[in-house]
Amino acid sequence: MSITALTPRRGASPPSDPSGREPSPAAATRAVGLRAAFRSVRAHTGALAGPLSAEDQVIQSMPDASPTKWHRAHTTWFFEQFLLEPHVPGYRRFDERLAYLYNSYYVAAGPRHARPKRGLITRPDGATVAAYRAHVDAAVDALLADETALPPGIAGIVEIGLNHEQQHQELILTDILHAFSENPIAPAYDPEWRWRAAARAPGTLSIPEGIHTIGHQGDGFSYDNEGPAHRALVGPVAIARGLVTNGDWLAFMRDGGYANAALWLSDGFAAVQQEGWRAPGYWREQDGRWEVMTLGGLQPVDPAAPVCHVSYYEADAFARWAGRHLPAESEWEVGVRSGELADAFGVVWQWTRSAYAPYPGYRAADGALGEYNGKFMVNQMVLRGSSLATPPGHARTTYRNFFPPSARWQFTGVRLASFPS
Repeated sequence: MSITALTPRRGASPPSDPSGREPSPAAATRAVGLRAAFRSVRAHTGALAGPLSAEDQVIQSMPDASPTKWHRAHTTWFFEQFLLEPHVPGYRRFDERLAYLYNSYYVAAGPRHARPKRGLITRPDGATVAAYRAHVDAAVDALLADETALPPGIAGIVEIGLNHEQQHQELILTDILHAFSENPIAPAYDPEWRWRAAARAPGTLSIPEGIHTIGHQGDGFSYDNEGPAHRALVGPVAIARGLVTNGDWLAFMRDGGYANAALWLSDGFAAVQQEGWRAPGYWREQDGRWEVMTLGGLQPVDPAAPVCHVSYYEADAFARWAGRHLPAESEWEVGVRSGELADAFGVVWQWTRSAYAPYPGYRAADGALGEYNGKFMVNQMVLRGSSLATPPGHARTTYRNFFPPSARWQFTGVRLASFPS
């Protein structure tokens, strides 16, 4: 699959249903079969890596990012560690040493290489990682050959492995964009890529005060942090139908937004001063004009496009400047279920004002897979929706993404809300 399947060109529609009813990987798996879904997801990772050279795939431009080669190997380790070794009698690992290199943060799964040093792993080389993927793919393919005879629990492990790999497919794009942004010649991942304009969606959606069910329900796949479903008081609130645009952000900048300490949280203004922020991430001023580094290389900032690569701190300051605030994640979820919010999916992740915390009654799963989400429920803020880099079928209304408030290398943007006067 090409990059065009993930990143809409100018004027294109987002690759998802704004109502949140787009097919989940679980639904796709049931429709085409587990084996076919596995083959499709694994092939898509290879397609994303296809435009990248061997040098591109080993670079790590900051501690929070990882090399493409590492992503390819780590997602392979995941299936080997949690599916093949425990559930396939006689399975032989491709190379015992790789578990140490490609475990990410699963303490229960054993020791691991330090995250900030992933870019130093030049060996095994790309060809060996490709052979590793082929070795594991063949074993999983054989396991799934007769889906009617799978041992209990196998389908669930495969399903979380596929969703896990889709998360890393998005990271392949965000991480290589950061790496390319550090290159003075501003290389393009896809020279034909262009931002599309934000949907024209003036006005707000009013949500009266009421009790709503928040969180995942039903039989489809979800991560553990999306539940348990629970009842919550939501509203009254008015949520903007459209996203904040670059044009809106330019007005904030012209009004001295980055210099006005009164608009900022204390930690946020400290980040502004320490990092020298005066525009969104990847923006560069050239001869009095603003340009932005994109997957298509350096391009002029389009005032009609949604603002992107802004931190929670920036989103919060902008909202305060605009006389509004960011929506709570429960408000966002109720608003999206109405089907009346434009660009909810497939454009930018949208910051909420909700701290990433467990839902009432949440309990992490036992074992190493219980480390997937629960242990990160502190010092992070929730984002909702999905971005142009999110693989098709991976988004849903209840999805809870999360990042530290200073993060802005992801495709993160802003939707505003306000309390009724």
